[in-house]
Amino acid sequence: MKKYQQINRQRRNRAFRVSNAVKRFSNRPRLCVFRSNTNIYAQIIDDEAGKTLVSAGTRDKVLRTEINNGSNCTAAEKIGETIAKKALDAGITKVAFDRHGFKYHGRIKALADAARKAGLDLGAAGEAKVKDESKSAPKKPKASKNDKIVAKASAGKAASNKKTK
Repeated sequence: MKKYQQINRQRRNRAFRVSNAVKRFSNRPRLCVFRSNTNIYAQIIDDEAGKTLVSAGTRDKVLRTEINNGSNCTAAEKIGETIAKKALDAGITKVAFDRHGFKYHGRIKALADAARKAGLDLGAAGEAKVKDESKSAPKKPKASKNDKIVAKASAGKAASNKKTK
């Protein structure tokens, strides 16, 4: 039992970390995905307004007739196509992909790839985030050991001169 509790705790922590990174570094609405053992759901959320803009899942009445099994990659591809079509109809073309702690393979990858094929811009697959170095302060060169000794000695002389005068 402890093993499963640890696995669930790790997934929750990973979900928190991934979702916060997406919220912090992106000004796009986010495509948040949830996967259970039997179904998969996706929704596009505007974090600034705190509202869900578009949603789709294997439990939707329209999609339930088309999808026999909601726990496979074909169902995930169908949900990806559906969410992309709904988003494009709503005027949303660019989103940030929030895998919500799930590993990027299997159903999660199938959903993301299907959404990309349907015309939704999730960013490049495996695209690394690059820090903007223009915003950060320039780094000071490190002082050598000799420079530190000289600095301490000169500081000591200055302090001793003040005491004697």
